This record gives sequence, structure tokens and C-alpha cells, in this order.
Amino acid sequence: MFTGIITDVGHVRTVVAGGDTRFEIATAYDTAGIAIGASIACSGPCLTVVEKGPGWFAVEASAETLSRTTLGGWHEGTRINLERALKLGDELGGHLVSGHVDGVAEVVARRPEGDSLRLSFRPPAELFAFIAEKGSATIEGVSLTVNEVEDGCFGVNLIPHTQTETTLGELAPGDRVNMEIDMLARYVARLMENGPTWRKN
Repeated sequence: MFTGIITDVGHVRTVVAGGDTRFEIATAYDTAGIAIGASIACSGPCLTVVEKGPGWFAVEASAETLSRTTLGGWHEGTRINLERALKLGDELGGHLVSGHVDGVAEVVARRPEGDSLRLSFRPPAELFAFIAEKGSATIEGVSLTVNEVEDGCFGVNLIPHTQTETTLGELAPGDRVNMEIDMLARYVARLMENGPTWRKN
């Protein structure tokens, strides 16, 4: 479980294709304190640490993960938003994030608003109903507040801190991004779809 608050921006240092694709990611984390098997959110997807060394760790992604996220486009030098898994007692600064990417959205607009940056995204059609104004969405692992929802798109504002401390300030129209819908929206929609079955007993 994560919060969508990025604590490091690393970069891909090697990519090795195989049965699964292996990525080595350079990081400022103290990797001595990261256990093999630990979960780290890497620009959205929760990935398992399979090897590590001073200043880097390795993860593996299956063909399924590559097909449902942007990881298939990662290459040496790609910058990655990183967040380590929550521990009991940690501050919940964003919103509850599972690290399970629901789909890939497209950046459709970028414009400055004062010192902030307004980005608009077009999510997959099947995810649009889960996006609510003033609700939460996770883009590239970052917890964001939705500012408006219209015409199949939604917009967010990035304050200067978010622009510089994550990769989102680098996004441009046409870029594809990993997206996770709000966990609460997912379960509410599921309940609405099936009806209040608990009342039938």
C-alpha cells in the first residue's frame, strides 16, 4: 500500500529483456535498508525488488505488466517516480494507493496557471466514470486532486513543488501515463453494480 507521495526520482540504468523484463533503477534511497522482496511503486506499478546494490535496485516486469502500463517504453535514462511501501504509523499524506495500474491515459493539454501547471488527461473510456471532480487520481504514482471533469477528460493542477519533485512537470501532450483510479471509487461502483446484496439476507 502507498500514498502517492513521491520520495525519490530515480532513473533506469539498464534494461534486460527476457521471459520477464528486468529493470535496474538508480536511486538515492539507502538500499541497505531495502529488503529483497520489498515492494516499491515505480511510476505507478508496485514492483518487487529482486536484487540490489549501493544506489540501485532491480525489479522484473511480466509481459502482462508491460502490456498494461508504460513500462514497455522504459529505456536507459528514463526517470522514475519512486515511493516505498507504507509502514504502520506512517503519515498518510496523499490517498490510499494500491500500486495496481488500471490503465494508460494520454496527456491532451498543458498550460501554465500562475506558478502552477494545468495538465489535462484522457483516460481509457472504461475508467472515465470513476473520475470525480475534487476526487483523487494517481498519475505516474503521484496522488493528485481532480480539478475538472468534462468531455471525456479530466484536469489537475501541479504546484511548483510537484513539478520539480516528480516527473510530471516534464509531461507534454501526446505522452502516455500510468493511471490508477481512486480505490474508494472502485468499490463504490462495484457495490452500485451488484446492488446491496447484504440487505437480502
